[in-house]
Amino acid sequence: MKTSKNNYYLKALAITFAASGVWDLIAGFMYFFAIGDGRIIDQPNTHPFYAVFLGSFFLCFAYLQWMSAFNIRLYAFNVGCLIIGRLFYFIQLYAFMAFEQNFPSTFWFTGIIDGIFTMLYVIFAIGAGMGFRELFLPVKDTIR
Repeated sequence: MKTSKNNYYLKALAITFAASGVWDLIAGFMYFFAIGDGRIIDQPNTHPFYAVFLGSFFLCFAYLQWMSAFNIRLYAFNVGCLIIGRLFYFIQLYAFMAFEQNFPSTFWFTGIIDGIFTMLYVIFAIGAGMGFRELFLPVKDTIR
C-alpha cells in the first residue's frame, strides 16, 4: 500500500536518479573532450577511441536515468542495475588506487560521487518499500 511517506521516498529516488543522469552526462562530455591520451586528463592512459566509446555509454546511461525517473517504480530494475554498476566502479577504482603501484588518483572524486549516489538509491528505494526482487529482478506484472 502506498503511503505519503512511500511517495516522498519515490520522488526523492526519482530526483536522485535524474540527478545522477546529469552526472553521467557530465562524465560523457568529459570523456568526449577532456579525457584521453594527449588531452587535459591523460592519466591513466586511455586511447581517445576508448574515451569516446565510454562517453557514448555515459550518454546512454544519462538518457536511461532521465526516462526512468518519470516512472521510477515501473523502472526500479534500472535503479538496481545502476546500484550494481556504480558499486562495482567504486570498489574497482579504490582497489586500483590502493593496490596498483603508481596508479594515478585522478578520479578519486568520481568514486565519492558515485558512492553517494549508490547510498541514496538504496536509502530511498528501501524507504519507498522496494524490495530486492523489484530492484534486481524484472517484475513480470509491471511489464505490459
